[in-house]
Amino acid sequence: MVRIAIVGGGIGGLTVALALREFGFEAEVYEQAPVLLDVGAAIAVWPNALRVLERLGLGDTIRAHSGEINEIRWLHSRGFLMNRVSVPRSVALHRADLQSTLLHALPASSIKLDHSLVSFEQHSDKVVAKFSNGHAIEADFLIGADGIHSDVRAQLIGVDEPPYRGYTVWRGISAATPASTPPAAAIEIHGTGKRFGIGPVGGGRVGWWASSNSTIQHTQSDNAQHELLHLFKGWYRPAVQLIEETAPQRILTTAALDREPTLRWGNQRVTLLGDAIHPTTPNLGQGGCLAMEDAMVLARCFQEYGATEEALRKYEGCRFKRTAAITKYSRYYGTIGQSTIPVKFLFSLIPEAVLQRLMGIVFDYDATTTKV
Repeated sequence: MVRIAIVGGGIGGLTVALALREFGFEAEVYEQAPVLLDVGAAIAVWPNALRVLERLGLGDTIRAHSGEINEIRWLHSRGFLMNRVSVPRSVALHRADLQSTLLHALPASSIKLDHSLVSFEQHSDKVVAKFSNGHAIEADFLIGADGIHSDVRAQLIGVDEPPYRGYTVWRGISAATPASTPPAAAIEIHGTGKRFGIGPVGGGRVGWWASSNSTIQHTQSDNAQHELLHLFKGWYRPAVQLIEETAPQRILTTAALDREPTLRWGNQRVTLLGDAIHPTTPNLGQGGCLAMEDAMVLARCFQEYGATEEALRKYEGCRFKRTAAITKYSRYYGTIGQSTIPVKFLFSLIPEAVLQRLMGIVFDYDATTTKV
């Protein structure tokens, strides 16, 4: 039996474990946390990622825990509509609900918690991974799905800090839905050097995010709610209301980070997946979606080329161009969105047909059928 070890029990790691099982390969997931907690904020599952979940038989379960999205709206900070575009059916949900759905679709025995990777060694016929709890395992292949500060990446490529893109991002989920918020819409509100996003996440809840330019990288703080209320004072009332109605301790603060694309994703029997290799700014909502695409393409490469090093290299070759492009587009969109000059409000003049073509670049990719 082929032994596949996955480092990281987040969205990407769990999805690739499921995708591999779908094509007849067993995998074990090694997660550094001692328990998978109900943490995180909302995540949008756009059509490109929803196709993957449907292929894995999870579409109905995901929809049952989600809020539906069928259009994107762009508003001015005062609340008037600047533009809108219809999108293929998409959903948004609490990240913990998505993780739980993926987790419960896997055998409990395949999830190994409290395993923080220390190092790995490659041999001609295996990989030996060592963990901080003293355990060591042997596997035929190792997949690093352990996030932007990946330990697998650090050993493969070297330690390099992801560059800061000049703005802070806050995320939260409110149990209350502002009366004036349209249903089934993802809303992005623009001001000068600031933005605010709103979307339904199921169960009567609303997910939101905010961003603001900053010369320093903000970290998690108990003062986030107070700071946000100051930054967004006088904005479109539903945005302010969502900040007010979110428990301060449930507001997550992160810096906008990504990395320049690299052609080297792995070597021999090791490869990388998701944020471990192509972290992207959150502007297009594609971080988790790209990880799910990676997972399906990697599993399909194992099916097509067998459990071989060739399969890993084919996967890497298939994914480089797509992920590099989305990372670039997301960064450019963020630069425009965070602009302090009025030119970005010319966005309101773009015809919907043009917006749909632009959205198609992101959403039309189908990892379940694209030739590998």
